[in-house]
Amino acid sequence: MSEELSSGPLTGVRVIELAGIGPGPFAAMMLADLGAEVIRVDRVDAVDPAGFGTPHPDLLNRGRRSLAVDLKSAEGRQVVLDLVRDADVLIEGFRPGVTERLGLGPADCQAINPRLVYGRMTGWGQEGPNAPYAGHDIDYLALTGALHGIGRAGQPPVPPLNLLGDFGGGGMMLALGVVCALYAVRGGADGQVIDAAIVDGVSVLSTQIHALRRLGMWQDPRGVNLLDGGAPFYDSYECADGRYVAVGALEPRFYEELVRRTGFPLPPDEILDRDDPANWPALRAAWARLFRTRTRDEWAALLADSDACLAPVLDWQEAPEHPHLAARRSFVTHEGVRQPAPAPRFSGSPTSVRRPPPWPGEHTDEVLDEIGYPAQRVAQLRAAGTVA
Repeated sequence: MSEELSSGPLTGVRVIELAGIGPGPFAAMMLADLGAEVIRVDRVDAVDPAGFGTPHPDLLNRGRRSLAVDLKSAEGRQVVLDLVRDADVLIEGFRPGVTERLGLGPADCQAINPRLVYGRMTGWGQEGPNAPYAGHDIDYLALTGALHGIGRAGQPPVPPLNLLGDFGGGGMMLALGVVCALYAVRGGADGQVIDAAIVDGVSVLSTQIHALRRLGMWQDPRGVNLLDGGAPFYDSYECADGRYVAVGALEPRFYEELVRRTGFPLPPDEILDRDDPANWPALRAAWARLFRTRTRDEWAALLADSDACLAPVLDWQEAPEHPHLAARRSFVTHEGVRQPAPAPRFSGSPTSVRRPPPWPGEHTDEVLDEIGYPAQRVAQLRAAGTVA
């Protein structure tokens, strides 16, 4: 089918995804966006044929096909193993030990496919005191120190959505690990297991902060540092219309341009030494007074085409319509649904959204036919509730 044609750099890679939520599906989406063929194994009780043929609303599941299998049945287990036989990658996001109990753990799968890359996505990791227990993005951030550093001085930590943990430290790290392992396999190595833990990923993302602490350039209290909202020249400000601008004028020459173009400060405020943190409260108050004199879009227009490092804080609806993102096609419309475009970009193997998100079980017959299951056997599996 034409929608399956791809020139992405992972064209030819076949991925089996055991359905989950959050970071695992995000990793699978990234691989699909980059050209991999991804087949999602959903639960049989999630199937609702009424939606077949229309895009499922969960954009994290875009780019793949879905079949529904009862993983707890012996025949269902065999269906997945038959899928794995000719696959390059399997991704799962269960608690440690679950796929082993299902007979679908790394040893089971690599026994029939030694070159298989087996990607495991968890919050706590496959081992350690917390490994058996539930958790969510905010818990993983809390344990790594990252949550401590996010928020205003003297106020509680603020969850940064679930972008930092689930998707940055989790799904993106799993996707990177899978690609690296595939590279090794293509070089002649055996397949291997990728233990992608959000606590590990967030910890490595925070390497710069640990380095700045060692250099004496970062204080442990939140909201008092250069990049955490402590500096008045790296913060957001309310404007006359109640909307906000973001200021990131870190370097002196950019700050000087910001000062020159905005006419900072308003009388009777003074231009104080910005490098002295003792002046930061007064400078913040002065900048706040200035930014409240115009609307967000008036400031954005005034500072456009400059190195002043100011941007309007756009909402979810506005962002795709900004001229820069529109020019780059950072958002695309696929089958009537506007969504973020695949990233990054490749000069020789461009990527695209090839399929809308499937409904669970939408491609069960199609996928089973491709791996050699005769129609009679598929009918028997359906009758037994093994597939749907």
